[in-house]
Amino acid sequence: MLGAAGVAACGLALAGCGEGGAEAKPSLKGKVLAKTADVPVGGGTLVEDLKIVVTQPTQGVYKAFSSLCTHKGCVVSTPENNVITCACHGSEFAADSGRATKGPATGGLASYQVKVEGDGIVIA
Repeated sequence: MLGAAGVAACGLALAGCGEGGAEAKPSLKGKVLAKTADVPVGGGTLVEDLKIVVTQPTQGVYKAFSSLCTHKGCVVSTPENNVITCACHGSEFAADSGRATKGPATGGLASYQVKVEGDGIVIA
């Protein structure tokens, strides 16, 4: 029999499956996430309604990741100095790869393929 913590953990695991899984990505194809002018080099922007963070680690290179920290599912902060930080527990992720660089998170952020169309950054 699962205790309350076990039930909560199972609920969190199941809740995350639909959001970052393969099923969610195709429905976003072609969706404009942000304008290129709104994503600074070395920084980024949060797309709150889609739970995505868009970064520009180097001039003209755009990346997109889930904005949900892999530790406890908190929403990460707007990236600065090529670092995506979780405000809840201090985990840090690389803005160019989504890789966890500082714990407590050990897994990287789920990534999305993006491309630039006109002045927009869209899901490829």
